[in-house]
Amino acid sequence: MEAVYKTDIRELELIHRGKVRDLYRCEDNILMVATDRISAFDVVFNEPVPDKGKVLNQISLFWFDRLKDMVPNHLIEWDVDKFPGKLAPYKDILRGRSVIVKDAKPLAIECIVRGYITGSGWKEYQRTGAVCGIKLPEGLKESERLPEPIFTPSTKAEIGEHDENIDFERACQIVGRETAEKVRDLSLAIYKDAAEYALSKGIIIADTKFEFGFIDSTLCLIDEVLTPDSSRFWPLDSYEPGRSQPSFDKQFVRDYLESIGWDKRPPAPKLPDDIIKKTRQRYLEAYRRITGKEVLL
Repeated sequence: MEAVYKTDIRELELIHRGKVRDLYRCEDNILMVATDRISAFDVVFNEPVPDKGKVLNQISLFWFDRLKDMVPNHLIEWDVDKFPGKLAPYKDILRGRSVIVKDAKPLAIECIVRGYITGSGWKEYQRTGAVCGIKLPEGLKESERLPEPIFTPSTKAEIGEHDENIDFERACQIVGRETAEKVRDLSLAIYKDAAEYALSKGIIIADTKFEFGFIDSTLCLIDEVLTPDSSRFWPLDSYEPGRSQPSFDKQFVRDYLESIGWDKRPPAPKLPDDIIKKTRQRYLEAYRRITGKEVLL
């Protein structure tokens, strides 16, 4: 069970090393590699979670395929045997955790949809009775389902910085009203479709974050979609409003970090082996439940 913390593909130009993904220039396209790095509260940890990148990559492929008639995406190829010949020496590292995608111009906002009141939304609701400027009913309990899913965008922070929740008008100022309205409507439609499907598999998608970008003049779904990194997945059979929920995502890591009183600033504390092992199990179980398959390890 060997983890991939960082890749080094010398035949290609490294464009960006993000919290989880390493991006390389691959002819006119991008090679996107999902590593096993894990971040929480926008800080990257030194300890990887083995096979996490494979789960993220493969669950994204599942959703991209399911949603392809609803919204175009940036995918070109995911079979490493069909990658350019210069990548042949890296097949073992890339298999199951990489894709070649079109080069998109990402929007400068995160497109977040919340179907349940939890996380930073719950904290904001307790203070103001609203989330990102959207007034919510009084008396909601933690983790309660909202009357309707809401679109709550945020800014994109650099590594080590924190994203900032913003209202819709601020999103319009950043990306333009027409684009903001389009991604709002798409985000809500995708979430509703995915949440209904996941519920049939015994998983509640409490909230999720989408990335969009332009390829030429076409707005496309990019990066990852509906993964345990970008979403909160709760088991339906133990759901109970009024408390935080057990989860199949990195909320498990966040809860551990909250319990030790970390101030959410670098440097990151060391993650115990037990936390890493249990996190890996949760990611694999999320994939099994949603796709009905085993991860290609």
